[in-house]
Amino acid sequence: MPNQDESFIRGGSTPAPVATIPKAMSHHPVTLSPVGTPLLGRTVGELVAERPGRSRVFQAFNIDFCCQGARTLREACESKGLAHDAVVEQLEAELADKSAPAQNPAGLPPHELAAYIVATHHSFLRSELPRLHAMSERVAKVHGGHTPSLVEMFHVFTGMEAELTSHMIKEEQILFPAISAMSRGEPAPGSLDGPIGCMIHEHEEVGSALARLHELSHGFQPPADACNTYRALFAGLDDLEADLHRHIHLENAVLFPAAQAMVGAM
Repeated sequence: MPNQDESFIRGGSTPAPVATIPKAMSHHPVTLSPVGTPLLGRTVGELVAERPGRSRVFQAFNIDFCCQGARTLREACESKGLAHDAVVEQLEAELADKSAPAQNPAGLPPHELAAYIVATHHSFLRSELPRLHAMSERVAKVHGGHTPSLVEMFHVFTGMEAELTSHMIKEEQILFPAISAMSRGEPAPGSLDGPIGCMIHEHEEVGSALARLHELSHGFQPPADACNTYRALFAGLDDLEADLHRHIHLENAVLFPAAQAMVGAM
């Protein structure tokens, strides 16, 4: 009988070579800083977990709050060459904005958060990935001869699409049911370090693909003479990047640490 980690890596109906995926990765769950810690000393993942509206500020400055959420705000600013004061000013403005939505999925119990991720983010991917695939393929064929970066974008996108499709199946068939069962008081199925480490590694792969797409498209900005399909593709990829950042943040910074805490408490 295969152990849980081996079954998880195979992902049910979507096998993957075990040798290509680490069974455990080091990662940094979000922990709350002591009260009174300045914004610059808090991690970007913590700041978004506390107020999801801050994600818009970080996206505006191209600061990664999901895969790189363990960096402090100061470290994130310095890595991007950003002025600390400019970012802090925008975060303080977001805090003062009373129109910001009050609902924060990070506050949901783990089983409800897992269901929220599937209903919101997995559903979005299943709707958008085929649409973007078709447009990316068409744009690469029509315009790739004089803009080779569009051909590379299509290859990067299809690799990311395959990764995400397999990734969602593994979460929905194995990891999320285990987390939901524990959240409802059932016994822990054993250590989840392997499956969670595998998912975080795949998140990092997706993050790298998104960064490459962002680079190749010059921040998803189409040229002035781009056709409508070209423009729609870039707009769709921009939306996909924003949704994946929120999606991965909820898993890396909220759901997975909660699951590991439940295992440790049993």
